[in-house]
Amino acid sequence: MTQNLEASQLSLNDVRRLLKLERQTEGSFTDFFSLEPLTDFEHQELLQISNDFWRYLEVGKVSEELVKFLSLSPLMRLTGFFKVPVVLTMEDSIPIEVEDEDTLIKGRLDILAVNQPDAELAATKFWILVVEAKNSALAKPSKRIAPLTGLPQLLTYAYKSLQQQSSVWGLTTNGESYRFVRVTRGNPCTYQILPELNLIDRERSLLLAQVLKAICKLQNVQLQIA
Repeated sequence: MTQNLEASQLSLNDVRRLLKLERQTEGSFTDFFSLEPLTDFEHQELLQISNDFWRYLEVGKVSEELVKFLSLSPLMRLTGFFKVPVVLTMEDSIPIEVEDEDTLIKGRLDILAVNQPDAELAATKFWILVVEAKNSALAKPSKRIAPLTGLPQLLTYAYKSLQQQSSVWGLTTNGESYRFVRVTRGNPCTYQILPELNLIDRERSLLLAQVLKAICKLQNVQLQIA
């Protein structure tokens, strides 16, 4: 009998057991990208995005939809994801069949970035998961939902892409904190968590924009679908 699981309910132990994904030691963004400096315009826009998000964070409640509206959407526009040939899609449910296991994992994706409108869903280089940040009171940071809470779910989605390509990038965020992960095909398949970036912290927000720009350029490479 097939076992049905929700991706949002998986633990990292479940990911290792079902998908055979093993964690690698953390690395540096410069191991993968040549990061370009931001222009004066990008500096000003990034500061505005940060200030806008901070104003809502001060109130104490930032819902998932506000995270997308206030931070993620303007960040992606600023770093090139709204430009041709990149295409953003939003899906309600993505079934993922796990090989060698009588298991079907289903989940809900927030945002998917591809560079071809007709590309297969599995053949993308960038998956984004927005973690619900509702009731994340500024005065009680311990009650905020950490982005890594969504890591098992994100890894499950990104794993699907390894059927079509050798590696894939993912991002999980609560609007303030951003965690990038790189998943690589191999024996075993592995994932690598990159250092935490932050929209509120000036230096880490600059690096956040640089990394997004670098990943966006990966989308402009023609996807090879096996």
